[in-house]
Amino acid sequence: MSDMRKLTYLVAATLDGFIAGPDGQFDFLGFEDDSAAAIIASWPETLPTHARVPLGLEGVPNKRFDTVVMGRGTYEPGLAIGITSPYRHLEQFVFSRTLTDVDPTVTFLGADTDPAELVRDLKRREGLDIWLCGGGALASQLVGEIDELILKVNPVAIGSGVPLFAAPFKPMPFRLAGTRTFDTGVAFMTYERVTP
Repeated sequence: MSDMRKLTYLVAATLDGFIAGPDGQFDFLGFEDDSAAAIIASWPETLPTHARVPLGLEGVPNKRFDTVVMGRGTYEPGLAIGITSPYRHLEQFVFSRTLTDVDPTVTFLGADTDPAELVRDLKRREGLDIWLCGGGALASQLVGEIDELILKVNPVAIGSGVPLFAAPFKPMPFRLAGTRTFDTGVAFMTYERVTP
């Protein structure tokens, strides 16, 4: 069905396929200059609510996504600094076995909820597309539902950390649909899932 909402895994990554360091750190994944301007222009809703005012995005409508899905590891850095609703301008779903009811604007889902079933249900609803913002374990559970993969590849290798997909070996083909490079050395790589 072509009018169905898409699940897009849009995430910053290293050259060696990690989305965070071994302890969840991500400060080596830059947000600067021309590539940052492209993110603001194309996907302003992927910037957290607390950053929108300083970036001049207050009141800017969502362009691509109105829903975000994430794992606990992606949610926790904001929580550690007191941000309980990181994307207040989106419908937020957090998968966690330990966190519940931290903020009424966030839906927390435990081990009894199948992420793929939730995403299939969300795809059937009206609205903009769905953004999977991390992490690797959740992405591995949703790989069969990912329609589009947008990697913001940073010119750095880190050797170990949280992989793009934390899953057992199972080849899943994607087709390169677009590439955009920036003076900062960042490249946006867009892939579409190949369906048999």
